Amino acid sequence: MRRRVVLYNPRAVFWTLPLGCLAVGSALDPERYDVVLVDGRLEADPHRRLVELARGAVCVGMGVLTGAPIADAMDASAALRAACPEVPVVWGGWHPSLFPRACVEEGAADVVVVGQGETSFAALVEQLAVGGGTSGVAGTWWRGPAGEAVEGPPRPLTDLAQLPPHRYELIPVERYFQEKGRRQLDVITSIGCRFRCAFCADPEVYGRAWSGVPADLTVARLTEWSRRYAPDELSFQDETFFTQRARVDAIASGLLASGVRARWQATLRADQGDRLPDEVLARCRASGLFRVTVGVEAGTDELLAAIAKDVRVEQVLRTAEKLLRHGVGAVWNFIVGFPEEGDDAFEGALTLARRLRRMSPDFEVTLFFFRPYPGTQLAREVASSWTFPTSLRGWSTFDYVGGVAPWVPPERVARVEGFRFYQRYAWGRHQFPGAAVVRRLARWRAEGDHYALPVERWVADRLRPRVELS
Repeated sequence: MRRRVVLYNPRAVFWTLPLGCLAVGSALDPERYDVVLVDGRLEADPHRRLVELARGAVCVGMGVLTGAPIADAMDASAALRAACPEVPVVWGGWHPSLFPRACVEEGAADVVVVGQGETSFAALVEQLAVGGGTSGVAGTWWRGPAGEAVEGPPRPLTDLAQLPPHRYELIPVERYFQEKGRRQLDVITSIGCRFRCAFCADPEVYGRAWSGVPADLTVARLTEWSRRYAPDELSFQDETFFTQRARVDAIASGLLASGVRARWQATLRADQGDRLPDEVLARCRASGLFRVTVGVEAGTDELLAAIAKDVRVEQVLRTAEKLLRHGVGAVWNFIVGFPEEGDDAFEGALTLARRLRRMSPDFEVTLFFFRPYPGTQLAREVASSWTFPTSLRGWSTFDYVGGVAPWVPPERVARVEGFRFYQRYAWGRHQFPGAAVVRRLARWRAEGDHYALPVERWVADRLRPRVELS
């Protein structure tokens, strides 16, 4: 008799597929476990649905991100405890991996799975299924007899080649296509990152380890998923997709031979792009690569060194020129307002952003204000001048992509907000009546920082209110 395992993806405002829940659910033996995945974004009353499914289940697992998803996960846990207190609640994901003690001791979770979840969660499910209790599994924290959090032994990263492919049949893929407004299938073929960026939590969660599905398996899986779901676009959610040049080349060659015609996008570091041979990028382009996302972060070599990005500005520019030659678009992400950012670094970021934006209408620029992500090196360094939440409820209101650090001068905030808005129209591909006039005006504003009386922004904000991102 198959035992039910329930997984929950808390409510959020973005429509990326619930790949974390999908990963741990796919790692369970389908002959022995009936995995049911509930997405809070798709349900009118997700907590009621969870309670209905939880009765008699082995456990309920939740993938929790920092920010608003915490509040929904806490409310879901409370509803489960009230209705079926005998069913263990397991949290995993980024926030629990960074703050496992708080998640257990504040009563949100009975067990926390830290870091890569597939093997640890499967071991926990096996133990719970035979009545073995919640304690003792490697890669987890659990509640002790006095309510204290107890840490289990660490678990090394599992080679992704040893894990089964994601079972997309666990989720209503067509519904996600509908909500996204395009047939975009999110996939992940590697986890972790070998780099040491001081603002990123990945080194804390994965210990700078990396594992990728071999190219032949990746191509076979993409071919099957493309046959089954007919996506127009594959969106690789890997932290650093281009980590192994030979693997990427083999994937591109395999896609060309497979007949998969979906275009694809992925992440690319500027130093990786600088070293990537033209012939490999050409194969990627021929196989469907249309856009990469590049974390530039800063506009001077001095600040890039200070945040341990291990990239130079010249590498960013050479990567941009290479992408331009091959007709590949890019999203260039910047972070402004770092604690070490002086006038030169701030001006350097805007100058580099303008230079990249001018190169191609297919080059987009995004600017975020620095917010210390919990658990990172920079978060520890600014702890004396930044008030961090002290509870899970507090972290549920933490917007790590919005807001401004107290040390950022108001005039810088105004310039960034102005550039953010006008650069889209100054160098974009917008086509509407009067677009040429709007483009000239926007370019004048963005090139010279002329942001006084931003009537265009007022009208746009009135017609399309901004959405909170976390």
